[in-house]
Amino acid sequence: MIEEISIRHLGVIGEARLPLGPGFTALTGETGAGKTMVVTALGLLLGDRADTGAIRSGSGQALVEGHWHIDERGPVADRVRDAGGDLDGGALILSRSISQEGRSRAVVGGRSTPVGVLNEIGQQLVVVHGQSDQIRLKSATAQREALDRFAGPELASVLGDYQEVFRRWNDAQAELDVLVAERDRRAREAEDLRLAMTEIESAAPRRGEDVELTERADRLTNIEDLRLAAAQAHDLISSESLDEARDALSLLDSARRTIDRVSGHDPELGTIAEAIANAGFVVGELATQLSSYLASLDSDGGRELEAVQERRAELANLMRKYGPSLDEVIDYLDSGSGRLMELDHDTDRIESLRVEVDADRARVMMLADRLSDLRRVAGIRLSERVTGELAALAMGSARITVDVTQRDEYTASGRDAVAILLQPHPGAEPRPLGRGASGGELSRVMLALEVVIAATDPVPTFIFDEVDAGVGGASAIEIGRRLARLAQTAQVIVVTHLAQVAAFATNHLRVVKDSDGAVTASSVQQLHGDERIAEMARLLSGLPDSESGLTHARELIQTARELVG
Repeated sequence: MIEEISIRHLGVIGEARLPLGPGFTALTGETGAGKTMVVTALGLLLGDRADTGAIRSGSGQALVEGHWHIDERGPVADRVRDAGGDLDGGALILSRSISQEGRSRAVVGGRSTPVGVLNEIGQQLVVVHGQSDQIRLKSATAQREALDRFAGPELASVLGDYQEVFRRWNDAQAELDVLVAERDRRAREAEDLRLAMTEIESAAPRRGEDVELTERADRLTNIEDLRLAAAQAHDLISSESLDEARDALSLLDSARRTIDRVSGHDPELGTIAEAIANAGFVVGELATQLSSYLASLDSDGGRELEAVQERRAELANLMRKYGPSLDEVIDYLDSGSGRLMELDHDTDRIESLRVEVDADRARVMMLADRLSDLRRVAGIRLSERVTGELAALAMGSARITVDVTQRDEYTASGRDAVAILLQPHPGAEPRPLGRGASGGELSRVMLALEVVIAATDPVPTFIFDEVDAGVGGASAIEIGRRLARLAQTAQVIVVTHLAQVAAFATNHLRVVKDSDGAVTASSVQQLHGDERIAEMARLLSGLPDSESGLTHARELIQTARELVG
């Protein structure tokens, strides 16, 4: 329920506050005073497209703020929390601002959100009937939704089951279509993968093997230079020639023996002799290592180099095909094995999907037929009740028919085409609302529909803009009476120019305007007592202080109270 709306700088409205609350609120005022701007403001709060042309002249931006009271355990509260908004004991604040530069900002429960969130929330909080909504009622989708709302929980339950199976059926059918359509391509992919796996497994590459082979190839390519350098170094350290006594080991040994001869005269030389001996051990170890290194150099390095280069070429081929690195080739072997297993199971998956699709298709057909039966029965009841309502709304000779026919294709809502047809008088051919009803007639059909549907599927708030267009007298009284009946189960806000409708309101707001010669500003007044009677008299006669008008206004208000009971 909307408790209050505040508006700033929207259209002709400079600043206004609308206290709403439960029951039936009537909004009246002179032509051009800004009543339609109130509906525009509500539209902005409900996520309608922002129009910078609606910003009041001379203002930088327009701002609308609405205070709602909602069920803290309901879906709207859940959506608000999902958007990061706060609720305080069920109190929800929505706001929307639009700037001259075209920027729009939405706030839900104190948190900035996309405008689309307002639209999601608004669809669950408010039903608006205005000129654009009359166009909406002309669509087949809107008419089917109206019938489904009237049909009640049994149809809603079957529709929920149908939509679950329909989605599953569609998903399985889509997967099946892809698998069948791409079976040849996937078979080729499987064969290519199988060949790749065989090639890689046959080569059996190891991680880091390419680096090892590069180093080995470099060694084998330069083996003679390595052999010569190692041999020369070995000879300089420890020559095996009988004629050479000037190698490093011989020199160190001569130095040690020379020191030993005189070390008895100075203990310090003994320490040096010991260090020279240790150096001889180290150099001797180096000579041993060089000998081992020379022994490790294969004398047949040419054939080994050839084998290494062949292996490098084999790995390079793998990396070119499945790499670019050897690690990625090995990873491809792992991932390809899983993919190959998936592709090899295509035949089993296709058969499994066909069984699922056939079962779900049968279930979809059965549930769609059940939906059609429920809609036909509900359509008959809706036709009778709405026709009865129209009889009291100056459309006594009119008849509503709800036509439910099955189409060939299945959709997310079933296979039914629903059309609400209007027969304006006996003998006339029933025609779709879009071609068989004027704007005023369509407004009354909408009101009749909402009054009937609200008994089974109430909406928190209804907003009617000029629902009484083109009627007057007793018919207007009946419109007011039905709006009052609707207000017994929902909040009803009506923009009207008829006293006969406003008389049934439990809350009467008047939009008034003042002129300062340059800019027209509007504000909203909540009417009580004599102020309300004066406004009713103005609506009836155009004269707020006419004695006969005032008398008629009092009589009309009393009549409305008696009719509502």
